[in-house]
Amino acid sequence: MNNLKKIFVVGCMLLLPFILQQRAFGMKIGLVDGVSEVVVGASKDAQLISPLHNKSFYTLKSMKPYTFKAMGPTVAIELNGQWFNLNISRIVIKPPEKAFVSVKRKWYRGEFIIENRDGVLVVVNNVPLEEYMLGVVPSEMPSKWNYEALKAQAIAARSYAIANRGKRASRGYDLKDTPEDQAYGGASAETAATNNAVMETKGIVITYNQKVIPAYYSASAGGHTVNSGAVWTKDLPYLKSVPSFDDNVKKNGHGLGMSQHGANNMAQQGYNAFQILTYYYNNVKFGRLDPSWVL
Repeated sequence: MNNLKKIFVVGCMLLLPFILQQRAFGMKIGLVDGVSEVVVGASKDAQLISPLHNKSFYTLKSMKPYTFKAMGPTVAIELNGQWFNLNISRIVIKPPEKAFVSVKRKWYRGEFIIENRDGVLVVVNNVPLEEYMLGVVPSEMPSKWNYEALKAQAIAARSYAIANRGKRASRGYDLKDTPEDQAYGGASAETAATNNAVMETKGIVITYNQKVIPAYYSASAGGHTVNSGAVWTKDLPYLKSVPSFDDNVKKNGHGLGMSQHGANNMAQQGYNAFQILTYYYNNVKFGRLDPSWVL
């Protein structure tokens, strides 16, 4: 790895001043899309809120499943074996502080939005950015891997999320919870090691020309990452082909940007998260998001 040392200068460790000054409230993650019914619950009593008036009109009891379904253009709830039309197309489930909401056999932080879109239900997790990251990092990288690799994953995933915010706005959310965007397992996926990696890198993102980059990454590049032009129609200046340091792992993914196996191998050799990232992303710097992003 001696050929890496030329890029590891003190300057790569410096953080730019706060960027993205506009106020924002985190991420909207699509958990379910296109179903007729969905079952949700809460770990503590949670409020069912109408966005039209921003007032609670029903309390969901703790640890009890509730079924919602699309009824025409609106949302209905099943109570005591009977369906009640709520006569609105969108509702919010708001749990109390330090409580969780469940769907798909997983627990999530933040709020749930259930919306009837074109006769089917969409369930969205409206969650602060850093709490979203807590569920992404362990879903994308094994929590037992080297801690510096986990930190690199946190910074890359955070950058990807910010750069792609609004990507799926036509469906009422920013990103899916699958590897099609980023895997996200909610609070059920969290571990102590990955939570620490997220908190230690809080707000840090990768930038190029003072803009947050979509820091693409894949499980392994099979020995060499690729230029973005090999995947898309144009090259991006920060995605250049480099040895991926994962030769012992079969290629898995598009091969752009950071190889996760390569990052772990580099971390095992003593390289820190910033060094790993400046190796896989060309001529980048690091910025810290405005605090309004990390509420």
